Amino acid sequence: MRILTVVAMAAGLAGCGGAEQAPLAGKPPEVGVVKLEVKDVAVRAELAGRTVAFRSAEVRPQVNGIVLKRHFTEGSLVKAGDLLYQIDPAGYQAALQQAEATLASARAALGSLKGRAERYAELAKIDGVSRQEREEADADYRKGLAAVKAGEAAVAAARVDLSRTRVLAPISGRIGRSAVSEGALLTAGQSAALATIQQLDPMYVDIVQSSQDLLAFKRRQSDGELQPAGAAARLKLEDGAPYRHPGKLRFTELNVDRVSGAVTLRAEFPNPEGLLLPGMYVRAELEQGVRRQAVLAPQQGVARDDKGRATALVLGAGNKVEQRLLTTEGTHGAYWLVATGLKAGDRLIVDGLQRARPGEAATPVALPAQAGRS
Repeated sequence: MRILTVVAMAAGLAGCGGAEQAPLAGKPPEVGVVKLEVKDVAVRAELAGRTVAFRSAEVRPQVNGIVLKRHFTEGSLVKAGDLLYQIDPAGYQAALQQAEATLASARAALGSLKGRAERYAELAKIDGVSRQEREEADADYRKGLAAVKAGEAAVAAARVDLSRTRVLAPISGRIGRSAVSEGALLTAGQSAALATIQQLDPMYVDIVQSSQDLLAFKRRQSDGELQPAGAAARLKLEDGAPYRHPGKLRFTELNVDRVSGAVTLRAEFPNPEGLLLPGMYVRAELEQGVRRQAVLAPQQGVARDDKGRATALVLGAGNKVEQRLLTTEGTHGAYWLVATGLKAGDRLIVDGLQRARPGEAATPVALPAQAGRS
């Protein structure tokens, strides 16, 4: 009897415990939800690009001669007009002196010819000389004037050649390595540059975008879906770090590359620290329009199905879990920009997704909108 009594009491206690657990087992699971809102969002495109010097000039000789001295340090900053190379000027100095002597002789002869022409003009009035003699005197004087002008031009040309023995920096910037040293023979207009000067502040970034994407953005703007945006641009460096200085989009190339089907866009960025160097690979983020009344969904609330489509769980009427198929238009910070599938006022599940089942009820726990940033 005692054994039966103990068994009966145990059964009674087990029955009481079961009655208490039943309500807990039937309670809907708690899920964290964010109430979606709409706002104007700048639509950005992240594209690959390479840096290009703002200005670049190859230094070449304009006269023949031997290099006497190099006047710069490789890799240093130079200013426009700085002396870079000195070419032996002796031959050009002699040519200038010869031209000046020829000019002096022409000017001396001109004085005599002028006096003769004036005398013949007076004599012709009293028939002291023939008409032919007077005309010959005038012609000789005009020839003398032409000889003086030719001499002046020769002197100017000789001075230009002499000045070109001093090879000057055409622009300000950082100069690279020198291709020649003292004693090298230079030729006017040679194909090989003596050195290259590049202006690196500011810096250009040439960005490549497919013509198809560019056309899609322009069509969306013409349809009123996107409003025109500013020309702001930002960079990510080769290591993924953001570049601190914002830039501006300057222009879009008018031609499409026939091989790649891409269009080149050029942006300009300040480079005061010299961090950007020509030829660097970067990622550029460009503002290409403003989407009015856009729906932003926190990224942790969006998943992918087995077909790769974007999906989300929301709490509908009666706190029932609904699965939505989404169409996204890229990201905006920690959010997806949703074109279809979600609307303002929807309660998007961002926490407890593993407990939510489509078609079943759930207990909502409201989370702040910035929870989507975590």
